[in-house]
Amino acid sequence: MIHEVFMPALSSTMTEGKIVSWVKSSGDKVEKGETVVVVESDKADMDVESFYEGYLATILVPAGDVAPVGTAIALVAETEAEIEAAQQRATAGSAASASSSVETTTSPGQVADIPTTVLASAVADTTNGSQRGHDGRTIVSPRARKLAKELKVDLTTVKGSGPHGRIVAEDVEAAASGSTPISVSPVAPPPPPAIKTVETTPPIAAVAPDRVEPLTTFQKAVVQNMVASLQVPTFHVGYTITTDSLDRLYQQIKSKGVTMTALLAKAVAVTLQKHQRLNASYSEQGIQYRSSINIAVAVAMDDGGLITPVLQNADQVDIYSLSRNWKPLAERAKAKQLQPHEYSTGTFTLSNLGMFGVDRFDAILPPGQGSILAIGASQPQVVAMPDGLLGVRRQMQVNITCDHRIIYGAHAAAFLKDLAKLIETNAQSLTL
Repeated sequence: MIHEVFMPALSSTMTEGKIVSWVKSSGDKVEKGETVVVVESDKADMDVESFYEGYLATILVPAGDVAPVGTAIALVAETEAEIEAAQQRATAGSAASASSSVETTTSPGQVADIPTTVLASAVADTTNGSQRGHDGRTIVSPRARKLAKELKVDLTTVKGSGPHGRIVAEDVEAAASGSTPISVSPVAPPPPPAIKTVETTPPIAAVAPDRVEPLTTFQKAVVQNMVASLQVPTFHVGYTITTDSLDRLYQQIKSKGVTMTALLAKAVAVTLQKHQRLNASYSEQGIQYRSSINIAVAVAMDDGGLITPVLQNADQVDIYSLSRNWKPLAERAKAKQLQPHEYSTGTFTLSNLGMFGVDRFDAILPPGQGSILAIGASQPQVVAMPDGLLGVRRQMQVNITCDHRIIYGAHAAAFLKDLAKLIETNAQSLTL
């Protein structure tokens, strides 16, 4: 029996995927549940496992190429004797067509069911703090797996040092040499007393002139989302917030692992409790109010674009738990390891370019949401004090972008006024 391996739909918005790398080569033995290919979706790189035991007879879509969801990307033969027949079928160009001798994992009408099946086996389970598949196997990066094969290293004896216990190439090299990799915990520099938590801008890679660099699948998805967003009538409202009280609170509790991102998300979420319209979205039937307040936070990717990890029920979770949740969430976002529900369930988005020293900007409304808040840097400003004298206060500029079909200027202004009041006069309540 010859089986077709299809390009899976790894998210609800994915229409095509790019083959990052093939973990297995043509002719290699494949076990059921074993990772055979790494696919780049519109949001993440994911290991895709085989549903069958047999041999990877032929690869139809090589690494680096893109294929639509639901198309065949490889053939798996159950026996070695069938490998040649599968290769001939691929050469004849009939691998993607149905026949009586080809059993497929899904029919065209079942393509929509692929995400549930694939993600159940491909996405890591981090319940116990290590990244493992559904059968308890440690997840291994494609490069590490290939290197282990070359160096004849037994992966079951290797301890992963990557995110959530993932085995990376350095672990395999250390195991092959008989040494133990030294795990060095990064020492964070002392945070400044302002909201600006990162003082350096991302490095800009050198680009050769007169060259066109193709967009990645991830970047194409960002383009599609932004174009769709620009079809929505929006407006912007700005507000100046004094952050002295919030800065003092941050200095008091940062040693307990609290991040400024979590503090801002908490402040916004608590304020949204009184302004449900800002947490709603437009639908053809009317205003879609949400049952939970999930704060999405824009994170810049190293290879371009951005992704929005979501802090679920941010208004209900205490600030310490919220901060603990945020760090691994952000790390997995940058490593393209988020599961769909971790980046697609936001009801309100924060974009904080203030950490790069930006004092003000406007953000583009994400699809399916009613509002996004752009946060500038907190900086010392000379202001008029209540007694008529001049003084220095730390202030930040925030600009909110709203869907004008359901939210009006008065709604946005009232929300920003209450957010400012919370941050300026009652920031301590964020720890309750």
